[in-house]
Amino acid sequence: FHPIFGLFGSPEDFIDTDPKKISWTVNLKSDIERNKEHKYNTNKIKQGAYRPYLKQFLYFDKPYIERPGLTSTFLSDLANSNKLICVSGIGVTKEFTSLATEVIPDMEVAGKSQCFPLFYYEERPKSSPNLFDESSENEFIRRDGVSDFILERAHKMYGRNVSKEDIFYYVYGFLHCPEYRQRFANDLKKMLPRLPLVEDVRDFWAFSKAGRKLADLHINYETVPAYEGVTVTGAESGFYTVEKMRFPKKDQKDTIIFNSKITISNIPDRAYEYVVNGKSAIEWIMERYQVTTHKESGIRNDPNDWAAEVGNPRYILDLLLSVIRVSVETVGVVEGLPGVRFE
Repeated sequence: FHPIFGLFGSPEDFIDTDPKKISWTVNLKSDIERNKEHKYNTNKIKQGAYRPYLKQFLYFDKPYIERPGLTSTFLSDLANSNKLICVSGIGVTKEFTSLATEVIPDMEVAGKSQCFPLFYYEERPKSSPNLFDESSENEFIRRDGVSDFILERAHKMYGRNVSKEDIFYYVYGFLHCPEYRQRFANDLKKMLPRLPLVEDVRDFWAFSKAGRKLADLHINYETVPAYEGVTVTGAESGFYTVEKMRFPKKDQKDTIIFNSKITISNIPDRAYEYVVNGKSAIEWIMERYQVTTHKESGIRNDPNDWAAEVGNPRYILDLLLSVIRVSVETVGVVEGLPGVRFE
């Protein structure tokens, strides 16, 4: 192929650029020049977090992901499970966000997301391959995301029973500290977070336990029981299909019209205090779980298909009720964090 392109034009002259068939990236065009073939592999279909509290299927294969970053070292075929703390990246104009996940995150899940793993995998070529090796595959070594340096400091300050996992959750808890977010709001738009270790051992454990609770809520949100304080009417109809959820009036957020049959009311104002990546978690559900059609590709995105895929026609309704509870409990956990004074 390459000599032909050189003589008669660029790859754009020979490929079908119809956006309804494929979205061509710079790397894919380069692969055409090199006559490099890619094959479809069903094992590459993964779950990803496209936006807060929105999962989608993703074909996670490097040739089709223009800039995969280090995601494959955090969440790969080698890792049965992992946890990531995603934070707003440099230059984001929205308020700082931190969100834990265990699936592949989109860059905008937290706004130009930067992600920090509990652990990661490092690839190392086999040291001395020879004819008698059973396999020529490289070795993968699991590394901790929390450094030995900070672990040693924590041991000196809080005792030897502190683990790297405790520190990981301490970080997640501290990133939700209102005083920290307010005091360093401008800095967090220009640089990644820099966190102190608190002086009082009791405060350390309070932040760590709060972070563990928050991570459990934010990662396992789909299985959190529904918030019991709301009233759901019309669910007995058995009609759970969603087109677009809405409020009865712009400022009437205590009620959500789910569809033509179902209405959710008595939603507490407190639930909307949990804001992530620029809007409340509840409003993320309302915005993203609606039927849309992509203008260029013509692809229809129907969240009801996901409900069918997971085998639960009530999935979107149950998700909304769960996220209401996640929101209320998150606000409660944050309110219970220790106070921090910054000089």
